[in-house]
Amino acid sequence: MINRQDLKQLQSLTPVPALSILLPTHRTSPGNKQDPIVVKNLVSEAKTRLGEEYSQRELEPLLKNLDNLVETIDYSYGLCGLALYVSHDFAKLYYLPFPVQARVVIDKTFATRDLVYGLHRQLQYWVLLLSRGSSRLLAGTGDILEEVEDDYFTLAMTGPGGTEALPADTDSSYRDDRQRRFIQEVDRAFSTYNEGENLPLVVGGVDRLVSFFQEVSQHSAAIAGTLLGNFDRASISELTPQVWEIMQTVREAKQNQALTSLDEAVSAQKFVSTVGEAWRLAQEGRGKLLVVEKSYHEPAIISTNGGIELVAEPGGTEVIDDAVDEIIEVVLANGGEVALVEDGTLSQHQRIALVLRY
Repeated sequence: MINRQDLKQLQSLTPVPALSILLPTHRTSPGNKQDPIVVKNLVSEAKTRLGEEYSQRELEPLLKNLDNLVETIDYSYGLCGLALYVSHDFAKLYYLPFPVQARVVIDKTFATRDLVYGLHRQLQYWVLLLSRGSSRLLAGTGDILEEVEDDYFTLAMTGPGGTEALPADTDSSYRDDRQRRFIQEVDRAFSTYNEGENLPLVVGGVDRLVSFFQEVSQHSAAIAGTLLGNFDRASISELTPQVWEIMQTVREAKQNQALTSLDEAVSAQKFVSTVGEAWRLAQEGRGKLLVVEKSYHEPAIISTNGGIELVAEPGGTEVIDDAVDEIIEVVLANGGEVALVEDGTLSQHQRIALVLRY
């Protein structure tokens, strides 16, 4: 599943040619039986288009990477979308927790616009399950969880109290110190993922380990909720409803907090409404908090004075597919915050409002 670190990596690569294949997929049968056919057709289209621009010899490493990558697709694990990125020396696929339009893009860089949009529109968070035998990290996007399995996680406690048994007469203070040190190790490993993100965090585990984490973690302020118990063997399907119940509360709290901040800004006359005004002042770096209805989109073109003019439909090189998404990016890039609220909440502001710094 895609995260912001993955996105940064993709955007930093400039291979030529850079092949991107995106498509919507199905989470359950019988819909997911169509997915291999769609992939086959898009791969065929990609090869035909590449063959029109490059020789077979030039394409050989890329095509080999593409075929090998397609072989790794697990159609039984389908989420809402699939993205394949391939070049001569790079090949990676992502199962997406949001739908994307089926298309093939051949360019100097990978097509990441749909990924940027999807990440902006979904609640993202982490789930850290603490255990001396197998501490686990899960990435959450909306109501979808995915296990992180790499050089850092899962993480087991080694030495006395972990892979080695402690003597029966071991002092309890020594046992607690060993566990605290292990929890600090888990916390450092987690920092690798959460650096610069500050996403909400759900922490699970037996009471003692959760307490130690709250005590020593650099990320204690991000904790949105806790789950008490042993989750060493808990499946994703078992964990999802418990975690999502916590995150729905977080989402509601964030929405209420954003609406309160907007009301205060309206009273102080430190806000603008409409997509055009939000665009203009976001570009000036004045956006402190953008509040926008979650399904609001507006295709537009940039006018000669740097503003935007809305158009009826996306399409064409001059048209921005979604000006709202562009505003989201600009606000975040300038250190502002973004809050998505339910449709109909901002009807008096024409579905979007920007709280200003000054």
